[in-house]
Amino acid sequence: MFRFIAMTLLLAVAMTPVQAETYPDRAIRLIVPSAPGGSVDKLARAIGRRLSERLGQPVVVDNRGGAGGIIATEAAANAKADGYTLLIGTIAGLATNVSLEKLRYDPLRDFAPITLVGTQDFVLCLNPGLPIQSVKELVEMAKAKPASMAYASAGMGTGSHLSGELLSQMSGIELIHVAYKGMSPAAMDVISGQVPMAFASIATALPLVKSRKLKAIAVTGDRRSAMLPEVPTMVEAGIKGYASSTWYGIVAPAATPPAVLRRLHSEIVAILRESELQQIFSDEGIDLVGGKPEEFKAFLQSEIEKWRLVVKSAGLHKAQ
Repeated sequence: MFRFIAMTLLLAVAMTPVQAETYPDRAIRLIVPSAPGGSVDKLARAIGRRLSERLGQPVVVDNRGGAGGIIATEAAANAKADGYTLLIGTIAGLATNVSLEKLRYDPLRDFAPITLVGTQDFVLCLNPGLPIQSVKELVEMAKAKPASMAYASAGMGTGSHLSGELLSQMSGIELIHVAYKGMSPAAMDVISGQVPMAFASIATALPLVKSRKLKAIAVTGDRRSAMLPEVPTMVEAGIKGYASSTWYGIVAPAATPPAVLRRLHSEIVAILRESELQQIFSDEGIDLVGGKPEEFKAFLQSEIEKWRLVVKSAGLHKAQ
């Protein structure tokens, strides 16, 4: 029996290089934690088309929206670690939900990071009829009438939700969170006046601000957006130290062979550095990154800890 086990292990080890040399020999599945049409879906499809061309095999986008990215992320964590299932993960599925929900996966233990794909700031948007022109005025109104100001988000645990929690904590005001199933319905209710404001991604906010359906008073990144150069950052607006962005990264199940991970990293980073692709997504407010796996892992760890503190201070449900 021991001899049989030893021979089996040796055979598995011996086969790994062969598998890596022939990879890929069939279609690759790229899981997306949203319905078709959003920013992460657009990114996945653009990367998938180019990756298919470079690898000579189809890359099939598998949309699995819901539960703040948990459904998709869990599916990827449970997939076979052979390089044929990848996840384009988000801040919700890979970072914030660690503290908000009791997960059946661990983002740091169950995934092998490939690369941070891109980052996108939020825009603090108001209904145009709201008599507020700045973050300072918003804070003053919220302090004068505690618990009277609400904001819409794309759902519990999303970046648009916790951006509001961060503002509450850093400015000493109390905002009421109203969760939606996605940013599009949230933005529509801000436009209609059902909810006065929202932290919307630049990709969502830009056309609505340009058409004056929403009023932008601040962006959440560390510098102004080239798409909205007249809109100040939250720091410029008086909230010192404020920074919040949504982000996207590609991961594989943790035990994926190292040689396969290296191949995927090389090809995906080359795609993200294409000037045409960078321009396409820059026009939507998304900055493509394409860094090293270890850099993405360190970034992921820092994001988990940052938002863990925000969740704890807000008294939101934590994983047990």
